[in-house]
Amino acid sequence: MRHRSRMVMVTALAVLGALAVVPSQPAGAAVPAGVSCRAATKAYDPLAKRMAAEITARLRGRASDVGLNLTDSKTGVTCWYHSTRHFYAASVMKVTILAALLRKAQEQNRKLTEAELHNAWLMITQSDNTAANYLWFDVGLKFMQHFLDLAKMKQTKLDYHWGLSLLTAHDEMLLLALITGPNDVLTKPSRVYARYLMAHVIADQRWGVPAGAPRGVIVHVKNGWLPYPGSLWEINSIGTFTNAHRAYLIAMLTYDNPSMGYGIDTIEGAARVIHALLNPGNHKTIPTSSPGPALGVPDEPVPPARH
Repeated sequence: MRHRSRMVMVTALAVLGALAVVPSQPAGAAVPAGVSCRAATKAYDPLAKRMAAEITARLRGRASDVGLNLTDSKTGVTCWYHSTRHFYAASVMKVTILAALLRKAQEQNRKLTEAELHNAWLMITQSDNTAANYLWFDVGLKFMQHFLDLAKMKQTKLDYHWGLSLLTAHDEMLLLALITGPNDVLTKPSRVYARYLMAHVIADQRWGVPAGAPRGVIVHVKNGWLPYPGSLWEINSIGTFTNAHRAYLIAMLTYDNPSMGYGIDTIEGAARVIHALLNPGNHKTIPTSSPGPALGVPDEPVPPARH
């Protein structure tokens, strides 16, 4: 693992229990030459092999430093690439803040307050930083760590500035699984609420992993973007794609992007491959949004330059 300086509402779905199993490359292992995928059954081995080859092809030659995890409940295919590598969180951290808030309310046996509901809506659907600051301090660093411990998100490292916390694709997959399928950390009402907010992200922030998503799935997404001195960008996108019979989850974290648009293109190139291979024959896709002009501004305090 590198140092930071390189830093549905679905019903049914017993199959979602499998989403808690998130493969990752072992700490200290050699960096893989390409994306790794595997299937839960031999029937989907060809799909896993094709997925690995085609995502690798999309990432080959890109300047972006990428961390990726993918899990599909229908085929049992899972994929990973640099999944334990750390990236600054930017606004993707807001999903963890929301999940910790919901867990805290559960432990206190209460509903969210009007202020918490208001700020949660703004934080997720509009990526409002003032709302995120309110909830970050409302939850508190101590409870944030308590939530990470419960979620077994051992690779996530909190920073006083939430956007400068360190994430891995492996841990983001654990988080997506918690808000998608049954578990002991978040109740069904909490999970439904988290997905509801992520399904209502405003149009110009629905880029990234939704690119190429087929009609017929509900898209739940949260993105993050963060520029560095020297014009490099951290561009992150996580999402869960669900219908009544299936859920598949994608987490992509990137750095070394020469522009915001370049990072988005890296993520969307891989996402289109994933959606197409998991939904063969379904050529009706959800229109891809473009980032609005306001997204060119820093998403959090500008981090120190990397060495």
